[in-house]
Amino acid sequence: MGKRKANDNVGNPNQDLCDFLIELANYERNVSKNIFKYNAYRKAVGTLSSLPERVKSGKEARKLPGIGEKIAKKIDEFLSTGKLQKLENINKDESNVAINLLTRVSGIGPAKAKELVDAGIKTLDDLKKHQNKLNHHQKIGLKYFEDFENKIPRKEIGETEKFIKDVVTELSNEYIVTVCGSYRRGKEESGDIDVLLTHPTYTSKEKESKKKISGLKKVVECLEKKKMIVDTISLGITKFMGVCQVPGEDRKPFRRLDIRLVPYDQYYCAVIYFTGNDLFNKNMRAHALEKNYTLNEYTLKRLTPEGTPGEAKKITCEEDIFRILELPYKEPKDRNS
Repeated sequence: MGKRKANDNVGNPNQDLCDFLIELANYERNVSKNIFKYNAYRKAVGTLSSLPERVKSGKEARKLPGIGEKIAKKIDEFLSTGKLQKLENINKDESNVAINLLTRVSGIGPAKAKELVDAGIKTLDDLKKHQNKLNHHQKIGLKYFEDFENKIPRKEIGETEKFIKDVVTELSNEYIVTVCGSYRRGKEESGDIDVLLTHPTYTSKEKESKKKISGLKKVVECLEKKKMIVDTISLGITKFMGVCQVPGEDRKPFRRLDIRLVPYDQYYCAVIYFTGNDLFNKNMRAHALEKNYTLNEYTLKRLTPEGTPGEAKKITCEEDIFRILELPYKEPKDRNS
């Protein structure tokens, strides 16, 4: 959910190929605003990062899912020269480099980054001198930039998970807590910490009634008292965005933390969605449509003959979703491509 995704490629024999494709993807998203190309590069990264062996040529890569002729040619060029002319040209342009840098600050998107660069703000030092141009989220992103840049080791996320679970259990032992994202997919490092929270008394009917739900606020206040949440970007009825630090004698880095309170009857659709990865989610939604269902982060619904969503199916676990869609269950660790 955070600003930067971990590239999830620890121990990947195609790490360098993934790195240059990620750079190209970021350029297409942040500078060119070409989401089609951005998604194509991301898909290629997903394919290459899941391979157990080194890709030896563009021709070999071309046979893999998500890698077309143009990307295969870039892989050939990189393998033979150790660089990519397109990237060299991109990085010669000061504005491109500045936009890509500024979008690494949590809260700064491509449009805001271009606005800042157009105003002559091209470095983090420039940004620190012009904080009047930033909103609250962006100021927090700048304040913790160095720590947010670092990946979070799996062990540390495990400590955070245990801490949160212990705290919410003090409030009620009926809370369910799931840390999603790349951590749940078994990765050794993640870019941020992405938590889903639910309670049997909080349902979609209660959410729709617009009753004031204080469940999330109570959890956040407890985590603040325990000195785990150290800064708040935003706190609504169902979503907290902020900064955390594992309490203890050894000072751990500051980390981006999102907590979502999800209705109990929608929890497992949310768990699948926020576990990801995005390509897996896209494929699941496409398969659902083929089976005459619509799937999103809230519900799984059968489509009526008119093509409109019907009643939400009762989902009590992730396996229910796979079973209804007639798919073999995939463990989270197998959802990385």
